[in-house]
Amino acid sequence: MEILVKAGQFFLSLTIMVILHELGHFTFAKIFKTRVEKFYLFFNPWFSLFKIKRGETEYGVGWLPLGGYVKISGMIDESMDKEQLKQPPQPYEFRSKPTWQRLLIMLGGVLVNIILALIIYSGVLYTWGEEYLPTKSLKYGVTCDSLALQLGFQNGDKILYVGGAEVENFQQIAHDILLNSNRTVTVLRGTDTLNINIEEDQVAKLVKSPIIFFPRISFVVDEVKPNEAADKAGFRKGDKLLAINGEPRMFFDEFKAAMQQFKGQKVKVTVERNSAPIDIEVDVPETGIIGIYPLADLKEFFELNRKEYTLLQSIPAGIKKGFLTIKSYLKQLNLIFSPKTKAYESVGGFITIGKIFPSTWDWQSFWGLTAFLSIILAIMNILPIPALDGGHVMFLLYEMITGRKPGDRFLEYAQMIGMAILLALLLYANINDIVKLFK
Repeated sequence: MEILVKAGQFFLSLTIMVILHELGHFTFAKIFKTRVEKFYLFFNPWFSLFKIKRGETEYGVGWLPLGGYVKISGMIDESMDKEQLKQPPQPYEFRSKPTWQRLLIMLGGVLVNIILALIIYSGVLYTWGEEYLPTKSLKYGVTCDSLALQLGFQNGDKILYVGGAEVENFQQIAHDILLNSNRTVTVLRGTDTLNINIEEDQVAKLVKSPIIFFPRISFVVDEVKPNEAADKAGFRKGDKLLAINGEPRMFFDEFKAAMQQFKGQKVKVTVERNSAPIDIEVDVPETGIIGIYPLADLKEFFELNRKEYTLLQSIPAGIKKGFLTIKSYLKQLNLIFSPKTKAYESVGGFITIGKIFPSTWDWQSFWGLTAFLSIILAIMNILPIPALDGGHVMFLLYEMITGRKPGDRFLEYAQMIGMAILLALLLYANINDIVKLFK
């Protein structure tokens, strides 16, 4: 069921983005009286799932969900319709239009995707507001995973600055470490202020596992697995850790480390229950796992910052959020193309994208992710690769600057090369997904 919910959200999000992207091309084509022969959601090699003719345009749904397309008369595109180009140019064809009009037709899809993201971000802020955990609220600092420990951080460190600047939102810390050119993290450890430098060769590890910090919270039992060691020893939901073998302990990372240290031994755990201390003796199995889970709801431990927006406030805030997201994603692309970071090894395809959606249907998450993916679609489409919108834009800009139009034969070859590049990237990303499943 979880897979179906994720797949359903991904499919709906993709459908919205593709239809509106192609509608951008379609709208500018119609404004400039350019004939659109086909408007398709998804590709339709050999056959269509649905099609209907209205006026001069065939509208349809293909069976291959890799995007969509509009077929514009007199244009070299993925259909590779060479016969049409052998005929004399017609006034309604793409090739007969002024360069500036052709440029706007090609930019239409990208513009609509960016506008869509800005509208969604504004709508999300107006409807649900904004909620986050302030970094300053972490009075016990952070809990580190194994990678953070390798990088030089310790449990209990308080993050003061990343690249010399405060990070207000705790969830943004890993993001800022990755994307800032200055990757010096300043922490407060006890009474000492330390600088931890993230080297370039360590960024590759961080790309693969960007969530390396968690808020350090008191260990309060949320679930006890039946018939496991904790259940047999007498742990109950709501027990709060006080000590282990008489030594004061209160955090889950301390409890987890102690269980690994005392594998196969009996341990005395002191907890607070109903405002009174209770000693519980537990036999720790060789796995070091006693079958107990901590309360992880941050709202139980921290006061989250929440900001509500009026309609007028949400529009500029949504636009700002959209452009900050664009800036962030451009920095991520820079990481991907950097051989030193090896971020390309983490590139994923449809499985990776599908996994980012929540396992339960959540409209706030759905719209936020749709806005983010719409920005990704816009940026990827504007890359100067033949067969993408950006490839056509590149040749049109060349024509505007030089006054010379690239030859049809050249454009045909460029289109074929671009399609080969895109197919190779698509295969690489999705093979990466499959390989990850077996790791």
